Amino acid sequence: MVKEFDTYWALILGGSTGLGLASARKLAAHGMNVCIVHRNTRVELPAIEQALGDIKALGVEVLSFNIDVLNPEKRAEVLSQLKAAMGEQGRIRCLLHSIARGNLKALPALQADDINITLQHMAVSLYEWAVDTLHRQLFAADARILSFTSDGSYKALQHYAAVSAAKAALEAITRSMALEFAPQGIRANCIRAGITDTASLQRIPGSKELLAYGKDRNPFQRLTTPEDVANVVYLLCKDEAAWINGAIIPVDGGTHIQ
Repeated sequence: MVKEFDTYWALILGGSTGLGLASARKLAAHGMNVCIVHRNTRVELPAIEQALGDIKALGVEVLSFNIDVLNPEKRAEVLSQLKAAMGEQGRIRCLLHSIARGNLKALPALQADDINITLQHMAVSLYEWAVDTLHRQLFAADARILSFTSDGSYKALQHYAAVSAAKAALEAITRSMALEFAPQGIRANCIRAGITDTASLQRIPGSKELLAYGKDRNPFQRLTTPEDVANVVYLLCKDEAAWINGAIIPVDGGTHIQ
């Protein structure tokens, strides 16, 4: 493949599995260096280290940090180490948010704290990392802030109230960044991925029914794959996508049209 992103970096929040990891692979295949921030158990780490090794074998630099994404001191440490790794020429082309830590309690068992921590992880964390990255002048002159939303941002689903609130907030924050960060050369967009068979989706009660429903509604009679979504992340990072800003982009093969 053509190495079109040689001096660029992707900072991926939640990049150890699912959509984030697929996006890291795709961007790395086109020459983008990757810094992956994740939170995983010791049991999960060997598989993640293998995946990161495969990405490094593509000929790019790879940094990874197993930290709490909400910890401001850890965030400062990651960005300082990333700045050192990038050197004078490197800059962040893409800040990708793929955090999938949300509470799936049904109402009325859901508590305010459950909603707040979901909002912090799945929406507010993007803003905090974006602002800190901006203040440190680590973004490229033409940079992209991307995140993953879902139909739950505007539809009610069982057990999904906290995540639904977070996805709606994520979209609102993205629109504001698209407006107010534009003078700094930053484009901000959300990808509304179709139903994808990931570990995160499997934790939702009734996920098997959701998968069957999504496949049945899809014009191509199949589910969205992580690679489908990663392809669009790559497209949005290209120079030609610079005029896409403040958008909620469905990536579901047309499931949303019926």
